[in-house]
Amino acid sequence: MSHTQETHDVKYGERLIEEGNLITFPNPRPGRRYTITITLPEFTCKCPFSGYPDFGTIYVTYIPDQRVVELKAIKLYINSYRDRYISHEEATNQILDDLVAACDPLEVTVKADYTPRGNVHTVVEVTHAKAV
Repeated sequence: MSHTQETHDVKYGERLIEEGNLITFPNPRPGRRYTITITLPEFTCKCPFSGYPDFGTIYVTYIPDQRVVELKAIKLYINSYRDRYISHEEATNQILDDLVAACDPLEVTVKADYTPRGNVHTVVEVTHAKAV
């Protein structure tokens, strides 16, 4: 097959990103309040209006209850947004909702700090606290 022919074999990384499930494991110290902070500096999605790429850094800060999010899984999950047409506000809220569904933390904050585009810098921050 020549290099000029176009074929698209699904690469193993693409397959893992497409699956993009938030995997969790048991909290090694349930009952102890401690904070986990995860920084994901390579977030990207597409503007639902223009189709232009948006880039940003996602900051996740949470206090786990019974479950903790596995780091490779959250990396792959975040990468699953790269071809999604989604607003800054919806992406940030969806990430929060998915984290709450996956690990039901005591508290969680997701902050999305988007790279300026067209002289506009957007930061979206959403929080959730478990009802006691």
